[in-house]
Amino acid sequence: MTTRLSGAATYQHGSEKRVIGNVLRGSIGNLVEWYDWYAYAAFTTYFAKSFFPTTDTTAAFLGTAAVFAVGFLMRPLGGWMLGRFADRFGRRSALVLSVTLMAGGSLLIAVTPSYHTIGIAAPILLLTARLIQGLSVGGEYSTSATYLSEVATPGKRGFYSSFQYVTLYGGQLLALGLQLILQALLTEQQLTSWGWRIAFGVGTVAALTVMWLRRGMDESESYQREAEENKSENKGGRGTLRALAKYPKEIALVVGLTLGGTVGFYTFATYSQKFLENTAHIPRRQVTIVLFCAILIAAFLQPVFGRLSDRIGRRPLLLFFGIGGTLLTVPLMTVMGSTRNPVGAFFLVLAGLVIVAGYTSINAIVKAELFPTKIRALGVGLPYALTVAIFGGTAELIAQALKSAGHETVFFWYVAGCVLVSLIVYGTMRETSKTSELEQQR
Repeated sequence: MTTRLSGAATYQHGSEKRVIGNVLRGSIGNLVEWYDWYAYAAFTTYFAKSFFPTTDTTAAFLGTAAVFAVGFLMRPLGGWMLGRFADRFGRRSALVLSVTLMAGGSLLIAVTPSYHTIGIAAPILLLTARLIQGLSVGGEYSTSATYLSEVATPGKRGFYSSFQYVTLYGGQLLALGLQLILQALLTEQQLTSWGWRIAFGVGTVAALTVMWLRRGMDESESYQREAEENKSENKGGRGTLRALAKYPKEIALVVGLTLGGTVGFYTFATYSQKFLENTAHIPRRQVTIVLFCAILIAAFLQPVFGRLSDRIGRRPLLLFFGIGGTLLTVPLMTVMGSTRNPVGAFFLVLAGLVIVAGYTSINAIVKAELFPTKIRALGVGLPYALTVAIFGGTAELIAQALKSAGHETVFFWYVAGCVLVSLIVYGTMRETSKTSELEQQR
């Protein structure tokens, strides 16, 4: 396979300053997208009973977790549709489209009346909104990962690509930060009644703003070169499933790379909030502060790990995550469930996120390094989204179901087992940072 991507092309038309500008423009929209996505997870504890009225808190969480999981089912469709769109019509156009869809989903959640007002239509509209958001996020991941890898400076692709998860964590921090502000300004009853809608209103406005900003982004020069060559040579197959089918080994690698990482990430970065509230019985506001601080540190770790991967390779970091996640998930979750100390909970969540950083900081660039330009967005997006939908999106649902059945600790072993599968893949795969055709075009 022949990849047309040339990091040197960036320097033909600009400097490192331009690279940074492109990365920032590509990242800010990613931040807003993930804010909108995680606002759902952050504010679930407030709106769960608005859409699923019940006296059992776990049952209400289970209902919203099911909608959260179903939203993930649209991510493969989004990965296919927007990945194909990005490979055929450009990264910039696909990024504009994805954030527009996210704005629509957030607006729908913000204005949907409660179950007590419109009955069964309320959870149906909530589900519809999450399906739209799932479609958006499925396309956002693949396109932003592709865009950042293509505009990055050769030899620093790990560093620049890590900003995808900096902004992903940043989106979650914005959601948690707004939650802290609203918790300080509003009473618990006000937040549960109507205050949670503010978060989705803010997300709608932010997404519409980013939609306008993204229209002025530079297109990836690698994509432009590939498109011109494809056109002049009258070639087809850009962004098609037929073209993707020529890379079965790479597809399998994306699945194996992602499986343990997505389960570990959603366990420590999102489910831990409900886990600390519902199992450790730490007060809700303290849990929000714990998660906010831990995720803030994890966000700063992403470029550190990403830059390290540029120096020592991607596999050592993946192996760090695989070994740490396999051996330490069960003891970390066990102690976390029994702690009543917010400080102790903070260090336990942070430990989990540090381990997961071995995956999150470089997963986008590793996958991008597997595919040529003409099929990169679809190749990164579709198998990744399928794996996240099946394993990442169901992690919280499985956890809540096992807790409801009285077997919560089984979930800890499930997470460790998923990471073990990925560890086997990390141990057998080749190093991508030196052999990738992205770097061979330096």
